[in-house]
Amino acid sequence: MVKRDRLTTISAYVFLTIFAVLMVFPIIWMSASSVKYSDVRYISILNPKYPTLYNYQYIFNYSLFPRWFLNSLLIAVVTTVSVLFFDSLIGYTLAKFDFPGRKLIFILILSTLMIPTEMLVIPWYIMVRNLHWMGTYWSIMFPGMISAFGIFLMKQFMSTIPNDLIDAARIDGVSEFGIFFKIVLPLVKPALATLAIFNFIGNWNAFLWPLIVTSSPKMYTLPVGVAYFSSENSMSWELIMTGAAVSTIPLIIFFLIFQKQIVKGITMSGLKG
Repeated sequence: MVKRDRLTTISAYVFLTIFAVLMVFPIIWMSASSVKYSDVRYISILNPKYPTLYNYQYIFNYSLFPRWFLNSLLIAVVTTVSVLFFDSLIGYTLAKFDFPGRKLIFILILSTLMIPTEMLVIPWYIMVRNLHWMGTYWSIMFPGMISAFGIFLMKQFMSTIPNDLIDAARIDGVSEFGIFFKIVLPLVKPALATLAIFNFIGNWNAFLWPLIVTSSPKMYTLPVGVAYFSSENSMSWELIMTGAAVSTIPLIIFFLIFQKQIVKGITMSGLKG
């Protein structure tokens, strides 16, 4: 029995190691290619003999990558802050207030998760055109200002907070917003961190909607900018890999910083009914 368990453990580690290598290898190859000269870009080496930062200097000095980077950062940060505030507020309302139609409203919110994003593009586009938002930051951000998944996540977490704790705060004269900000939010930090990471990554990687509502290269986000840059420099793969690295590395750093919060948020069973 012990030998069987040991064999199972070894097999699991071997499988996970192989899977991890397959997942990480493209990122390593991209990073290595981004520091190669053009004459050695096709040589199959992960450790260039003469690495260079010229490619990074080029895209930051002679392209719109700095503007695209700031665009993506602004959009991702603003939408993440908006989602954290509104989703947690709505989740708190649905979890801790009893009012007519509460369950129906929650079901309607959840039902929107079944609608593919591609089906919402046309009504979003018509709304943007009618409100004269085309080509603005607001046109890119507004679909991601509130998330149905975030409302579901926050409601489930906040449902686990004892009502007696909230009632005690009300008896002490704490306002509803005071209870929300000073008591409830500190207790659901893992859920907030998880939601922030998912939303930040989702908006950072958004491609289809920013492509539709932006026509000026200065308004492109990083994914759209990388695609545009690739078409303009189709033969310079070292520059394309550098652009891809610039758009990917911040996400890796962001995830490494907050990965403990993601694990904690999942293990706290915030998604159970």
